[in-house]
Amino acid sequence: MAKKQNFLVTAHRSLKEKPVVATVYIILRFLVLGMMVAQFFNRNFENVFLCVLTLILFLLPTILEKQLQIDLPNALEIIILLFIFAAEILGEISSYYTTFAYWDTMLHTLNGFLCAAIGFSLVDLCNRHKRISLSLSPIYMAIVAFCFSMTIGVLWEFFECAMDVFFFLDMQKDTVVNSISSVMLDPTGSQIPVAIHNITDVIVVADGQEIPLGLGGYLDIGILDTMMDLFVNFVGAIVFSIVGYFYVKNRGSGRFAKSLIPQVLNKE
Repeated sequence: MAKKQNFLVTAHRSLKEKPVVATVYIILRFLVLGMMVAQFFNRNFENVFLCVLTLILFLLPTILEKQLQIDLPNALEIIILLFIFAAEILGEISSYYTTFAYWDTMLHTLNGFLCAAIGFSLVDLCNRHKRISLSLSPIYMAIVAFCFSMTIGVLWEFFECAMDVFFFLDMQKDTVVNSISSVMLDPTGSQIPVAIHNITDVIVVADGQEIPLGLGGYLDIGILDTMMDLFVNFVGAIVFSIVGYFYVKNRGSGRFAKSLIPQVLNKE
């Protein structure tokens, strides 16, 4: 009980010292609470759970600051809060993933950028921590940040694939294409890819019934979405790795990078 009270006091103090972050946090929290009440009255309890999860995720910046004894820059903290809100509330509950074609792509790009920032920050904190004997060059730190971001991106795609296979959630959104090429269409079995172009519809046979999908093309099951997600994650990771490299090389001269990289707090 005492630990819980200490955490709440720390969280309150942290927000009080950051009025801009506190304003964003309060606005987003009220929006989530309003959405949760609406979903409860609509008896959509899965979305109620997502709202509760979002409120818990909003505490992540404060938890990181307390556990790692660091100070998150205001810009980074606000981006994290907006990212959580955009992914869970707007993306999932408000169906932005299907309403706006590039919503998922935008979030995966931002995810690559944020994960690179987190990976870079962890190495930078170790580099500057007095108790840890570690001194890495700027280029190595950039490579570590990039690899950290891509690893998180790959693990997330593994998670999406598992949810689709075992629970049929379609987290890997399908893509309609008009041309396909496959060696499985080769009647000779000689591993020669056979292409089909100008596909306008696909008929699915299930339980003896033919069901035209009427999607205007062939339904690609997740692979193109996964590749696009990993590519934009790659772009986001590359961008921040370059920013972080010049930040360390010129140690703190970049205002943009400085607004995204956490600082170690003194014990006092």
